[in-house]
Amino acid sequence: MSVLRFRSWSVVVAVFVAFIGLLTVPTARAQQSGLRISLIRDAEIETIIRAYAAPVFAAAGLPAGSIRVHLVADSSVNAFVAGGLNLFMNTGLLLRAENPNQVIGVIAHEAGHLAGGHLARTREAMRNATIEGIVAMVLGMAAAVAGGRPDGAGAAMLGGMQLAERSFLAYSREMETSADQAALNFLDRAQISARGLQEFLTSLLDQELLSVGRQDPYLRSHPITRERVDHVRNFLLTSRYADAPVNPRFAEMHQRLRAKLLGFIDPDRALQQYRESDRSIPARYARAIAYSRKAQIDRAIALMDGLLRERPADPYFLELKAQILLEAGRAADSLPFYQRAVQALPNEPLIRTALGNAQVQTGRPDQMRAAIATLERSRQLDATYGETWRLLAVAYGRDGQIGMASLAQAELEALNHEWVEAQQFAERAIRDLPRGTAAALRAEDLRVNAEREARDPNYRRARRERRDRR
Repeated sequence: MSVLRFRSWSVVVAVFVAFIGLLTVPTARAQQSGLRISLIRDAEIETIIRAYAAPVFAAAGLPAGSIRVHLVADSSVNAFVAGGLNLFMNTGLLLRAENPNQVIGVIAHEAGHLAGGHLARTREAMRNATIEGIVAMVLGMAAAVAGGRPDGAGAAMLGGMQLAERSFLAYSREMETSADQAALNFLDRAQISARGLQEFLTSLLDQELLSVGRQDPYLRSHPITRERVDHVRNFLLTSRYADAPVNPRFAEMHQRLRAKLLGFIDPDRALQQYRESDRSIPARYARAIAYSRKAQIDRAIALMDGLLRERPADPYFLELKAQILLEAGRAADSLPFYQRAVQALPNEPLIRTALGNAQVQTGRPDQMRAAIATLERSRQLDATYGETWRLLAVAYGRDGQIGMASLAQAELEALNHEWVEAQQFAERAIRDLPRGTAAALRAEDLRVNAEREARDPNYRRARRERRDRR
């Protein structure tokens, strides 16, 4: 595990996917973007956002269980939906939102765009883009506009991804009004106050007067007008749920979410904001994370021990205690805490993968088989999580199962759309796996698909461009 990497965007650098609770690893789609992009993976925060979104999506008639949450490590205020039920939220928005209803209001508005079919005008390529590609495109547009070159830098970034839709997510005011009305209807059906949406829109209204380069990206893609704010305010005058209280469970979850994010992103600020005199659970949580980021391990563990005495079955406290131990080089000591977290949340793939990582990091031969079992279950729960495949390749390799190691690496390369490498590892797996087995058949399927994709002219051109930039 390593400290999260959050840096300013720079030209021609790798895309990093940073995992809270896991480790920072490069993705293979890096060279298609001119920006440094960080996506955060964290089981607790993703669960909270899905909990916020579920009643709204249900009220909108959208399949709430299919929501995929993506956290973009960016201090600006922004949120968008893309590529189906993919909900993207910037950490800046989450930290700025003072209560859960403000986030829920934004989610309801984005659900309005989905339910209204406002994304239908985007190209098929957009729907098939990778998650990193979607984020790169949106951030690329924001950077181009902020730099005063909407047809320059933006065109170069989008062109590299074969995405010519400059207007992606740049909704018209008519669409914004339509999404607002849909959001208000969804919130009322879910018996949630729309006051959070009003608060969010009002907080951003003054920014409309700022120069484009100083505005948050949300304003560039979702123009806010006084009429929109007044519309929400007037709706509240007649809504039965205008004064509905914030869900107490959501209120505590939101405090923990903000504490956790700030502790990881800005430890110094977290320690200033959450003083030692504050004995609340979110404050101690934030300080424990901040101390662990600053390598003050004893202080971090002491705080986590106190939290676990109060809530011994909390899976996220268990996970964080395990992470602190693992990052301190105490992999074996972290195992019981990861195991208890997995027992509490058996269907959470991120925590299972974290356990598998700890088992691998012990370096003990007897733990490799345990890691394989752990990681195989994790990839069954979520086959799109690249870190699981990477660790499976390591665990199988250390266990002497070279064919299975090659197959796991082929899966990882295919997931990252690195088709030449995927074909090569699939061919190795075919050579080493017993013929006719399920694994050998899967390797053959991967080989055939990778060989076909590697012949695609767009892929070959993008690969040459990446090689030339190196």
